[in-house]
Amino acid sequence: MAIAGTDAAFLPQETIRRKRDGLALPPAEIAAFVDGIAAGTIDDSQVAAFAMAVYFTGMTRAECVALTLAMRDSGEVLDWRGPGLRLDLPGPLLDKHSTGGVGDLVSLVLGPMVAACGGYVPMISGRGLGHTGGTLDKLQAIPGYDIAPGIDRLRRAVRDAGVAIVGQSARLAPADRSLYRIRDVTATVDSVPMITSSILSKKLAAGLDALVMDVKVGGGAFMPTLARATGLAESLVEVGCGAGLPTSALLTAMDEPLAPCAGNAIEIRCAIDYLTGARRPARLHEVTMALGARLLAMGRLAADETAARRTLAAALDDGRAAERFARMVAALGGPAGLLDAPARHLASAPCVLDVPAPEEGFVTACDGRALGMAVVGLGGGRRLPSDTVDPRVGLDRLAAIGDRVARGQPLARVHARSDADAARAAGHVLAAYRLGPAPVTAARAVLGQVGASGLQ
Repeated sequence: MAIAGTDAAFLPQETIRRKRDGLALPPAEIAAFVDGIAAGTIDDSQVAAFAMAVYFTGMTRAECVALTLAMRDSGEVLDWRGPGLRLDLPGPLLDKHSTGGVGDLVSLVLGPMVAACGGYVPMISGRGLGHTGGTLDKLQAIPGYDIAPGIDRLRRAVRDAGVAIVGQSARLAPADRSLYRIRDVTATVDSVPMITSSILSKKLAAGLDALVMDVKVGGGAFMPTLARATGLAESLVEVGCGAGLPTSALLTAMDEPLAPCAGNAIEIRCAIDYLTGARRPARLHEVTMALGARLLAMGRLAADETAARRTLAAALDDGRAAERFARMVAALGGPAGLLDAPARHLASAPCVLDVPAPEEGFVTACDGRALGMAVVGLGGGRRLPSDTVDPRVGLDRLAAIGDRVARGQPLARVHARSDADAARAAGHVLAAYRLGPAPVTAARAVLGQVGASGLQ
């Protein structure tokens, strides 16, 4: 096989050698390697060697753009306005993606909000990874909800509801699926170039007009320091824009859960409460509105972010955002009456246990990662890819940093399959909290924004 545009024959081992030695690979060679991954003509040992070479030597921005585009082009790229589709979408195709956290249910509420404001949101989401919750696992707590619809059903849902939150199909960026499988077992998941290309290849395949990234920072995030998170955000923005997709990023705090809950059905209930106005936790609302305002401004659905916030607030307050969520659920096979009677449709755990504070004081610290792992231990996440997730289990009524608690007042409530599971999780919850005699102020939920001009 020859590399396009050159007289050289393509040998995977030579590509691996050059990357191992820190050389920059030309786009045609990267495309040939990705084509081989998608076709199965490059074996797993060579893919693993390539992933390790990239992990240790990195990639230039140009290489990362080329890798992203090659993975996008390894499968279908959705066309929403092409001849014969008859979709007639009058608004921009917009999306948001999070790098993963605990109690992060923003996608569930932001997608319907943007749809209610005139955008169209074909959101390709993922499952939980490690201690973080996954949007697809949450949606599978809804009976009948189809996370893997065919392309035609996906298009109809986006047209009719304005939003469809689904999983990556086998036809979208298949090379990414193969490369990610290898990265997961070779300890190369946290390579910034490969994180960047994995996320953006799927977003580019979805045919978007604009993307906003939510890059989490802190102990409950994959990027624990501001420097590492900023580096990832800058990579995502530069590569996204370089690949032709207008991209912006927000840096948001993830030392403690974003919402006062973690767990699949529990977070669906919280999302319904948020959309219907029953309860809007402050930190969740701050991040959701900041991401939404950036996205509406990028999609030219608002003159600026101040006007966008007013538009988003109106869509929440008059019920249009909740109605879009209900239409999405029904369009993808879920119950039409979910918002009216969530308790009838969402399963609940048989054992519920309060976790009392051991002393009076103020919450001075909270280990978000430990709380996420407590949910995994309850069965609400996966230790192995083959594990089955129990949608019923999790935590709610989580105390937040800065809260004052009396001795015996609950720091959290555990939802479990058994009394033994509940007691074990309660111990992990207690270990995750620190109490002190003096009040503290929690860090801002939104720490900064990365755009074409850099960090602000």
